[in-house]
Amino acid sequence: MIEFFGWDMPVEFKGIIDEHMAVRKKAGLFDVSHMGEISVKGPEALKFLQYLTPNDVSRLFPIKAQYTALTTVKGTFVDDLLIYCLGESDYLLVVNAANTEKDYEWILSHKGEFNVWIENESDHYTQMALQGPKALDILNPLTELKLEEMKMFGAAWGSIAGEEVLISRTGYTGEDGFEIYTLSLKPERIYNLILKSGKPFGLLPIGLGARDTLRLEATLLLYGNDIDDTTTALEAGLGWLVKFKKGDFLGSKALLTQKKKGVKRKIVGFEITGRGIARSHYPVYVHGEKLSDVTSGTYSPYLKKSIGLTYLPIEHSDEGTDIAIEIREKQIPAKIIPLPFYKREKS
Repeated sequence: MIEFFGWDMPVEFKGIIDEHMAVRKKAGLFDVSHMGEISVKGPEALKFLQYLTPNDVSRLFPIKAQYTALTTVKGTFVDDLLIYCLGESDYLLVVNAANTEKDYEWILSHKGEFNVWIENESDHYTQMALQGPKALDILNPLTELKLEEMKMFGAAWGSIAGEEVLISRTGYTGEDGFEIYTLSLKPERIYNLILKSGKPFGLLPIGLGARDTLRLEATLLLYGNDIDDTTTALEAGLGWLVKFKKGDFLGSKALLTQKKKGVKRKIVGFEITGRGIARSHYPVYVHGEKLSDVTSGTYSPYLKKSIGLTYLPIEHSDEGTDIAIEIREKQIPAKIIPLPFYKREKS
C-alpha cells in the first residue's frame, strides 16, 4: 500500500506481472474510487463544455461518454478526462485524482456568465473498473442490463447487488471492459459480488502497478508524465479529439496555428534493444546529443520487452530511428517503433 494523492492505494495484490497477464487473458478488477467526478448542469451546460474542451460535446446524448481534455489558451493540457452525458443539460466529468481540485477550480474560474451549476461530487462516488476479455461474462449475470448490446463509450443506469450503478463500456487498459460508478453507501457489496462472480474465470484484484503497465502497453497517456501544461494534443498524437469545426474553444486559436505550421516535436514510442528498463525522466539521446527525457517507461509483461514514450523533434521521430536511453550512467541502445505498442484483437 502507498499514499497516492491523499488515498491509500494498493500497488499490487498477487504481483504486477500476474495481475497484468490476468487482465490481458482473463479479467481484473480495479478500485479506482480515487478518480474525481465533477457535475456540470444547467441550461447552458452544453455551451459551457463546448467552450472548455476541444472535442465536440454536442455529439453526446444520454447516456454516452466521450474522451476529451481541459485545455489552456495555449492549447496545452490542464487535464484529460471523460465526459458523460447523463441527460439533457446534465453532464458528469471524470478527471484524474491528482488534478481533481485543480480541475474544479479551473472550471469554476471559467464559468463567467454561463448559466450552469458546477459541483465537485468526488466524495460521493465510488468507481470500479472490470477489464479483460472475460469482463462481459463476469458482469452480465449480475445486472439486468444487456451489456453485450452496449457499444464502446456507451453507458446505462442499472443495478448490481441491489445497488444503483452507472455502467459504461470504457477503461484504461486497452482491453474490453466496463467502468462502474455508484453513489451507494455500500459499494463493497458490488465489489465483492464481482470478485465472487469472476473467480471461476480467473478474475484478480489489480493494483496501481499493473494499471500503469497495462495503460502504457496500450499507449494510453498519463497526465503528469506524457501530457501536461507544456504539451498540446497535436504533439501528443491526440489530434483526433480536437474538433475545430465546432467553433471557438479554449486553446482553439493556438492549436489551429500549430496545425497550420506543423508541430515541431511529437510523442514517439521506443523499445530498448540493449539491456535495461527505461523509466520516467531518464535522458534520451540521438546521435550522442541529449534531446529529451523518457515520459513513461517500463518492462512490458505481455510483449516481454522494455518500452517507453518520449517527445522528439520531428526530424528525429521516424519509425526505425536509433536512439539511446541513459540507464545507470550508460547509454543503452533503443529504437523508435510504431504506436500503440499493444492493440487487442477484436472478437
